[in-house]
Amino acid sequence: MSLRDFLERFRPTGSPGAAVTGVPVDRAAERAAELEPALAQLTAVQQEAARIRATADEAAETIRRDAAREAESIVAAARERAPEVRRQAAAPVLRDALREADAVRAAGDRAAEAVRERARGRMPELVDGAVADALRLATGAGVAP
Repeated sequence: MSLRDFLERFRPTGSPGAAVTGVPVDRAAERAAELEPALAQLTAVQQEAARIRATADEAAETIRRDAAREAESIVAAARERAPEVRRQAAAPVLRDALREADAVRAAGDRAAEAVRERARGRMPELVDGAVADALRLATGAGVAP
């Protein structure tokens, strides 16, 4: 019992005047009796709150499990679609690369044709020079003794 509770026992219980004989009523017990019904109701409310929390925890766990299953399903579908998505994403790049390869091939063909044209233009002169050299060697003309 605290000092305050002890001193509370000697407080006047009636109107000022003659002192009352005996020990006044225990106020702590009065307060406890007064608060007991409210505290009993509070206990019931706390139990209800605990039940609601437990139900909410179960519902949350169910939602988490469902969400995890759905996430796994989404990931599986994405993995299944990934090759097609990659192919579609690569298609424009591949078309550009093929176009560029065609342009490089055409430029190479033009360069090769230009070399062939130069060769055709120079061929008669080179053939004449080669024939002249062969005849000179065959006849012995122009060979040093």
